[in-house]
Amino acid sequence: MQYEESCHCGQIAFVVEAAEPITDALDCNLLCRRRGGLLWFGPREALRLTTDPADVATYQFNQHHLEHHHCRTCGTAPFSEGVDPRSGSKMVAVNVRCLPGVDLDGLTINRFDGASK
Repeated sequence: MQYEESCHCGQIAFVVEAAEPITDALDCNLLCRRRGGLLWFGPREALRLTTDPADVATYQFNQHHLEHHHCRTCGTAPFSEGVDPRSGSKMVAVNVRCLPGVDLDGLTINRFDGASK
């Protein structure tokens, strides 16, 4: 399944390849709560940036496990990158709110208590 995604202003655009349709997302009560993100996780190679990487700004906090990317122009945070702690492989966390092809009302939302970790 292929999804085309962008930030609000379109400065950051990319394609996401998922083996199956995206039907669930993670809602974390730490940074994601503040920025309104609902995340789908996949292998890093599932995401292909189609715009200039120079337009992507990065924020890290706490133990710097994830690179939280956002647009330098509009501030939208469409994806993050890191390493899967279970497998050690590179992963991407895509904000499905930026995927127009995903029915947000039909998603199964999995809650994660990141604030207590």
